[in-house]
Amino acid sequence: MLYTEILKDARVFARLYKKGFKASCPGVTAYFLRNNRPYNRFGITAGKKIGGAVERNRAKRILRAAYRKNELSVPLGCDIVFVAREEINGKKSTEFDRLFVKLERAVSEAPEKPSTAKKQEKRRNKPGTQQ
Repeated sequence: MLYTEILKDARVFARLYKKGFKASCPGVTAYFLRNNRPYNRFGITAGKKIGGAVERNRAKRILRAAYRKNELSVPLGCDIVFVAREEINGKKSTEFDRLFVKLERAVSEAPEKPSTAKKQEKRRNKPGTQQ
C-alpha cells in the first residue's frame, strides 16, 4: 500500500464510528473521516458474527486486497475503517469495486471537519448557561 498507514489505535476507531461518515454495500461498511495528512490511514474489523478465526481472517484478506487494488481512487488524507459483515462470506475482492466508487464520491462530498452544530446546540440548552 503506497499512500497508507495501518490504523491500530482503538481511540481512532471509536472516533470514526462516532463522528465519521459512512458508505456501505452488502458485506462491508466503510467509516471515514478526513485527517488532513498527506496519506490515508486504514483499519479493518471483523466481529465474531462472521464466523471463526478462519472466516474472519479471510474477510480481512479480502478487504485488504480490495483496498490495495483501489487505493489510487481513494482521495488522500482520510482515516478509513472497514467493518466486515456476515454477507462477506463467499465473496471475492473484485465484488467491492462499487464500494470504492461510493467511498470516493462520499469523501469528496464530505466536509473537511465534522459539524460542530451538535456541540453548540448542547451548550445552548445546558442548564445554568446564559445566552
